Amino acid sequence: MSAILDVRNLRKSFGAITAADDISVTINAGERVGLIGTNGAGKTTFVNMVTGYLRADGGSIVLRGADISGKSPREIARAGVCRSFQIPQLFLSLTTEENLIIALGISSGEALRPFAGTGSPVLVASLDDLLTRYRLQEFRYRVVSELPGGVRKLLDIAVSVTRGPSLLLLDEPTSGVAAEQKFDLMDIVVNALPKDVTVLFVEHDMDIVSRYSTRVLAFYDGRIISDGPSDVVLQDSRVKSFITGAPN
Repeated sequence: MSAILDVRNLRKSFGAITAADDISVTINAGERVGLIGTNGAGKTTFVNMVTGYLRADGGSIVLRGADISGKSPREIARAGVCRSFQIPQLFLSLTTEENLIIALGISSGEALRPFAGTGSPVLVASLDDLLTRYRLQEFRYRVVSELPGGVRKLLDIAVSVTRGPSLLLLDEPTSGVAAEQKFDLMDIVVNALPKDVTVLFVEHDMDIVSRYSTRVLAFYDGRIISDGPSDVVLQDSRVKSFITGAPN
């Protein structure tokens, strides 16, 4: 398998708190990797450094052989790394369609007149494709502030993939989603993504992790303490201790 992301000796501190303690890991193309750990273990800090929202104190982040350490989020997105957020980053006063049109226009560099019905036939076709793949057709003309939490999550992920990423990072994709809807949401996301897109997702729900990840990275105190196939890592005694809250 070919490496898409190679992180070496990554470090980040916030005062006396070490959020990343000499992290080294290689992610291969096409993997679906769950990032797990207690709150404050370093998962989101890792995602933020890879996507450029935080600058590492040391170490390197290499994407397909090119060092992206220290680059801005926009530069990293252009290189093929995109993300969604735990709290969806959407225009709440605009509709589902308008949010997607804006994202598609930015991604394509196409100048747009005000929103719906504008843009080239290619852009409009891309809009229709996203609405279909992410099951958003019935919410097309709904204002985002009126949408259920799970639909906002799907829209945020649909917005994040408008650049056609090779590496997608999802920060808690099922947080705030009703328990009976979480598997349906993840099924939609997994089926909508091209098979060659590598996915890293932060998740606290171990049912989601075990069902949708092929590999798991377990974070603890700014370090990766276990890395391997999901069924192996979830049975690691160190990992089970923080999942269950039991002592080592």
